[in-house]
Amino acid sequence: MNMLDKALERGITPANILAYLSQITLGRFGLFWGTLRLRVKAHLLGVSLGRGVTAHGSVGLLRWPGGEIRLGDGVSLISSWRRATAAALNHPTRLRVFGPGACIDIGPDCELSGTSITARSQTIRLGRGVLLAPNCVIVDSDFHALWPPEARSADPGMERDRPVVIEDYAWIGMNSIILKGVTIGRGAIIGAGSVVTHDVPPLCLAAGVPARVLCCLTCATPSTGSGAAT
Repeated sequence: MNMLDKALERGITPANILAYLSQITLGRFGLFWGTLRLRVKAHLLGVSLGRGVTAHGSVGLLRWPGGEIRLGDGVSLISSWRRATAAALNHPTRLRVFGPGACIDIGPDCELSGTSITARSQTIRLGRGVLLAPNCVIVDSDFHALWPPEARSADPGMERDRPVVIEDYAWIGMNSIILKGVTIGRGAIIGAGSVVTHDVPPLCLAAGVPARVLCCLTCATPSTGSGAAT
């Protein structure tokens, strides 16, 4: 009796076996080709990759002359719905910088899923082990001047750009937006669907539109008000 017959005898159906093999095959195929394409793109475009950086699916890299994109050791970039765990992805992971002086600096062991990061003139920095759930957006700019309205299409308003820092081991929930000038502290959690417009202290849970701190591990009691993190 071969191994397949033994598996079937234990109640494992052919459909279950096929489903398992499909996931394993597609996962390994996507990892191999995604990582290969990423490394070729990075080499051609002058993007710095650390050891063990991997990609599932195609990753968008756009680096204008004078800008920098740096990925630390063990960074994982997910652009495929087959690999994404929590949800389908709205778009592939996309990293874009405008030069000169703009920089995206992603620390070791970060995980990005369908993430869009755009640094126009400042630095967007992710610390070690930052987790970005599906479809998050991070920007350093408004991309247009606020006033006067009739000048918005022509005036970039670059003087208002501000850097963004997400410190070590922070976790950003799915569909969240991190706006310019924000620092998210070490180990903080941002609830799903949040729009972060102000700093979040370390080891705190923040959620909402705009996001506000709901509780902190260093606090005796949660802050008052409704809201939940996912």
